[in-house]
Amino acid sequence: MFRLLRITGNSLNPTYQEGDFVFISKIPFLFHPLRPGDVIAFRQPSYGLLIKQVQRLEPESGAVFVTGSHPESIDSRHFGSIPRQAVLGRVIAHIHR
Repeated sequence: MFRLLRITGNSLNPTYQEGDFVFISKIPFLFHPLRPGDVIAFRQPSYGLLIKQVQRLEPESGAVFVTGSHPESIDSRHFGSIPRQAVLGRVIAHIHR
């Protein structure tokens, strides 16, 4: 399963800029587990669909902590961890605008 998403906002600026596109997929998780440094798309109830970088994982609880690279990013510092089940996929391709 693949999805094409358009970047809105500056959370992962300068690497991912507003107007860029990313392809996400769950297929990579079949071969490599989620790990720090991965860029993922997920749903967060208060903020909707977000794209962030995995900061750390807590395997025993399934908690995933995410961050943005922009100082004003809304991330786990604001909403805490996300459950592993909320992850929609890993970014597998990036198309600059």
